[in-house]
Amino acid sequence: MSVRTLLPLLQRLLIVTFLALVVLDLVEDSALALWQVFLPLPLAWAVSIAAGRLSARHIRAADRAPVEVEPPVEGRWSAVNSPADRTPSHGTHVYGQTYAIDIVAEPEGTERPGFALLWPVARAPHRFPAFGAPLLAVAEATVVHAEDGQRDHLSRNSLLGVAYLMLVEGESRGLAGARRVVGNHVVLDLGDGVHAVYAHVQRGSLAVRAGDRVRPGQVIGRCGNSGNSTEPHLHFHLMDGPDLDTARGIPFSWRGIGVPKGGETFTADRIPGAPSPASPASPAD
Repeated sequence: MSVRTLLPLLQRLLIVTFLALVVLDLVEDSALALWQVFLPLPLAWAVSIAAGRLSARHIRAADRAPVEVEPPVEGRWSAVNSPADRTPSHGTHVYGQTYAIDIVAEPEGTERPGFALLWPVARAPHRFPAFGAPLLAVAEATVVHAEDGQRDHLSRNSLLGVAYLMLVEGESRGLAGARRVVGNHVVLDLGDGVHAVYAHVQRGSLAVRAGDRVRPGQVIGRCGNSGNSTEPHLHFHLMDGPDLDTARGIPFSWRGIGVPKGGETFTADRIPGAPSPASPASPAD
């Protein structure tokens, strides 16, 4: 096992140890001093910093030119977190997401629910225009991973919702590993060491499975709100391997669009010859 793989596991073990010691101290009078109970927490932070620095060195060594692919959606969308503004775009190199982008649907004549300070705390995913939108293959590729069994949860686009996501839900998913963080997802092998990731896919919406061959513009699933997601959106990135825990991010460019900046609205046209997507799947519970 490599050091880059071992460090995240060690971090999770230290956090679990801290939580276990806190529970033990509450349930019965343990002989441990307060500093001993809390010791695993700073150790976990230190391991996290070390893992981040190691990953950053690894990423810089893998620097390469952007790979041009087709857009993964069609219609009118806007970017939220984008590598056009900063890298790593999500503040971390983990899961190969150095050059990741988040996009939300902004169709003409349809209003996307905005961020709420206090109320409503959460909204049903089908209230957002991105929910159920078709996700398209960005190139001729082979499906190497596809799963859509995780639920689509309520939105987290309020002050209380984001706090819950960051302090409780996000931490617990981080302990469970990459697949819980990205939620339902698809990984495509584009060839030449390039893999495309589609995260937060709608439960039960996948139209492909591992081993399938897909062509540009083919519908592979639908946009959802699974995993660490504040609202239905697509998280997309390229990386140099199929394993989220060990892959390095690769910069991308969407043909005819480039890389939209945060807040920038863009329109992706249907790829000539691509089949028209069927009607969206019914909203998940």
